[in-house]
Amino acid sequence: MDYVGYSDKLGGEPVFKDRKHTKYPDPVEDAVYLMSDISDRVPEIEGIPTGVEGLDEMFFTVGFEDGRPVKRVLGGIPRYSVMNLTGVPDTGKSLMAEQFAITQAARGDPTVFITVESPAEFLVAGLKQRAMAIGYRYEDIENNLIIIDAASNYQLRDDMPTLFSTLAYAIKRYRAVNTVIDSVTGFYEAKEMMARQIVRSVFNFLKKWKQTGLLVSQKRSEHDYMSAEAAGGYAVSHIVDGTIVLSKKVISAKYEENMFKAPIGEMIRLIRIDGCRMSGHDTDVHLLEITDTGLVRVGPKLKDIRRL
Repeated sequence: MDYVGYSDKLGGEPVFKDRKHTKYPDPVEDAVYLMSDISDRVPEIEGIPTGVEGLDEMFFTVGFEDGRPVKRVLGGIPRYSVMNLTGVPDTGKSLMAEQFAITQAARGDPTVFITVESPAEFLVAGLKQRAMAIGYRYEDIENNLIIIDAASNYQLRDDMPTLFSTLAYAIKRYRAVNTVIDSVTGFYEAKEMMARQIVRSVFNFLKKWKQTGLLVSQKRSEHDYMSAEAAGGYAVSHIVDGTIVLSKKVISAKYEENMFKAPIGEMIRLIRIDGCRMSGHDTDVHLLEITDTGLVRVGPKLKDIRRL
């Protein structure tokens, strides 16, 4: 029987086509809680360092001092959050993801890195370079970084149950607490109609396994350069806990030269946090720099530069 709406005459009861069935389905009682019922399961909001200079200070929480609410720097992305890192190519997304993974591994927190774009051996070559640039030896991270090579294994890219089974195995075997995916777009690049379903399943899996997640997603170049929209539409940004948007722009006009304080012909990069459910965050657009050693770091706010 097909549901067709509600009837005021029936006191708001649902109405079905045959008009004989006017009762609600049985309630899912296990999904209804008093807030006090789940207090002992609520995680403490604490920051997980990203390894990206200037980024950790862009997240904050609110506490009380002398009976008044005060803002406190969180010192990283919220633990157990699943964050989306999106942008067009060459904005620093993979560098940022690698810096996060290396920083966590060096802290002694096992981290799974699912590589969807680059085969494992090439990813590791880059990770070694990034680790040295940060100041870590290869030996500091090698036993806390778990690589899942979905780039070389089509079954891991095309069959989500197989991917989840493999990820669960890695998490259990190595007691991993973080998961990085570069990039989640690779799971639906030829089937964007399924993007929401795929991203939702990844999000739910990482939540179930108490992972702090960083999902890299690709933007099409025609999208507004500071929007959170990724390939597959708003599927990623609407489902995850928060989105970090990276962009780039070539200075091509005099007014842009004045706005960004950069000469015509120079390329600049920008970063903005587009929402975070689990903590407060900086809402301003900042400059983003890729250093000569291949590291990403957050620069000053764009509005402060324009005042100069």
